[in-house]
Amino acid sequence: MFYLTSLGLSASQTGMLLTLTLVGDTIVSLYLTTRADRLGRRRMLIVGALLMAAAGLTFAYTRNLVFLIVAGTIGVISPSGNEVGPFLPIEQAALSQVVPHRTRTAVFAWYTLAGSFATAIGSLGGGMVSHFLQGSAMAPLESYRIVVLLYAALGALLALFFNGLSPAAEVSSPGAGSFGIGRSRDVVLKLSGLFALDSFAGGFVVQSFAAYWFYLRFGANPGTLGVIFFWANVFAGVSALLASRLAARFGLVRTMVFTHLPSNLLLLLVPVMPSLPLAVLVLLARFSISQMDVPTRQAYIMAVVRPDERSAAAGITGVARTTGAAIAPLFAGFMFARPSLINVPFFIAGALKIIYDLLLYTRFAAVQPPEETARGT
Repeated sequence: MFYLTSLGLSASQTGMLLTLTLVGDTIVSLYLTTRADRLGRRRMLIVGALLMAAAGLTFAYTRNLVFLIVAGTIGVISPSGNEVGPFLPIEQAALSQVVPHRTRTAVFAWYTLAGSFATAIGSLGGGMVSHFLQGSAMAPLESYRIVVLLYAALGALLALFFNGLSPAAEVSSPGAGSFGIGRSRDVVLKLSGLFALDSFAGGFVVQSFAAYWFYLRFGANPGTLGVIFFWANVFAGVSALLASRLAARFGLVRTMVFTHLPSNLLLLLVPVMPSLPLAVLVLLARFSISQMDVPTRQAYIMAVVRPDERSAAAGITGVARTTGAAIAPLFAGFMFARPSLINVPFFIAGALKIIYDLLLYTRFAAVQPPEETARGT
């Protein structure tokens, strides 16, 4: 966000660019994930990593809005601070293939924790690097460009890592039907609609906009923001570990809903806090429970669809989430361009997420995975 505005883009243009970036990610993800089982998961992961590197290089070396839109649309870039693109769905399907169902949620919890810690380190590192470089007399724009170049380098490194992926990650029998799903189509489509609503709500307060809000409201500098979101992601990752224990006792859907609801109430409270410390405290409290639904959601999708449809199911539901998130930044950018409206995105996000929780519970509380039905959860 800081880099794009330093390039001379307005808040509205930045919102449009982030929206188009997520739209492009939707198309790329849908193409790669629905073909991963047929063409090879390793190959699709490598392609995604190379697109990530190419997009980072383009963002680093051009100010042209058209080129930025093209790079953001075709490349794999995460304005939300969370993992996007083809990586997550393909990795989820590979994990589900090699672990027993009784440990699936726990494995996804550790997987989420690793991702949260990586995001936390990225937030801290990006903020600290830019803050250090600016303290060394480097112009803000140039310091942000260094961070973007580091992003491109990490994309190239990912491609090297994915090249060494074990053949055990590949599926032997690809999913049937259009887009790789057949008998699981109804469940996948219903879940996709609900997940799109949740992500649309979350798109109003993606990490980029949340950081910008702290800057506008309290004047927080990039170094401070890096620390804030480092701890936010650490708390989110640790909370994911508790999810597997709760799910084992109460079930996946109940765990998803009854941990997500209070986190959304806390989200509504963030913009009404009168000081930076209080706003940060509420934000961290929210992050300490907000991600408990992530491993349970991932495990639930893998559990209620056929094994040979998991890559496509994870990809389609993931694309639904990205699609929902792609629309919101356009409206959020409009609001952030007007000082009197900068708190509104938090209220919209919290209210819509609460509606999502209620709908998810009423529609899927009775749709239990086979392992929960067997133990009578």
